[in-house]
Amino acid sequence: MRYTSLISRYLVCVGWLLVAISHAANAQSLARSEDDEGGWRHSITPYLFLPLSTTGTSTIDGTSVDLDLSLSEVLDVLQGAASVRYEGWNGDFGIISEVYYVRLGEDGTLPGGRVDVDVDVRQTFVNVQGAYRFANGVNASGRRYAADAAIGVQWNRLKQEIDLSGPGPGMTLGGTEDWFEPMIALRYAMEINDKWSFASRAELSGFGVNGDDLQYLLLAGFDWKGWENTSLRFGYQFYGIDYSTDRSGGEFAYDVDQNGIYAAVAFHF
Repeated sequence: MRYTSLISRYLVCVGWLLVAISHAANAQSLARSEDDEGGWRHSITPYLFLPLSTTGTSTIDGTSVDLDLSLSEVLDVLQGAASVRYEGWNGDFGIISEVYYVRLGEDGTLPGGRVDVDVDVRQTFVNVQGAYRFANGVNASGRRYAADAAIGVQWNRLKQEIDLSGPGPGMTLGGTEDWFEPMIALRYAMEINDKWSFASRAELSGFGVNGDDLQYLLLAGFDWKGWENTSLRFGYQFYGIDYSTDRSGGEFAYDVDQNGIYAAVAFHF
């Protein structure tokens, strides 16, 4: 199809962002005090990930375009996003759930000025994990530390649709894909002082299930307990995804890597 290469270039500006923001890491790594360890404790954490660099390949209808994008290009196409993470812990056992939605868009005209292009990209995911704290103690400096592992499942929905309008019949490229995939995670946290703690996390998902060969997440950051029931979190994150499937119009795929800053506010109760 003679429009495919040009449309893919519009798609590159918006399609990759849905995987760039989707796994900002926020976690209730440590209880607020040792007294909290015996009962249920909860946290709700809205978060944001700002990818400073994105590289890889985006494919629609069998045509691939290389990506090399900056943060300013992200902000140009973002139309709305909402993301929140919940954690509930009772002793060494926890439940983790995350909900994410993002909408991206771009309007333009193909060379020649006769065909208008409307790009609509949306992504939603919901995951549920069961977690177990296998290490929890006090180091030689008297500061608390903890390590936990989690396993779960994630449902993903990805819409990548391009509408063409102009003289003659219109045309729609792309569509929507849904899939489930397994996920595992490891996390370590350590108190620095009464206000600050350090945490690191590694997460893997996909494992070739339903077209997602692998998603990975590596991050490290800090938690500042500025208030009794509220803390601020920030750090640096590396994320990548390698997803592909065959559609009637050709291959549909994302193979991208991002790195950048994450920030969050966590409410504890």
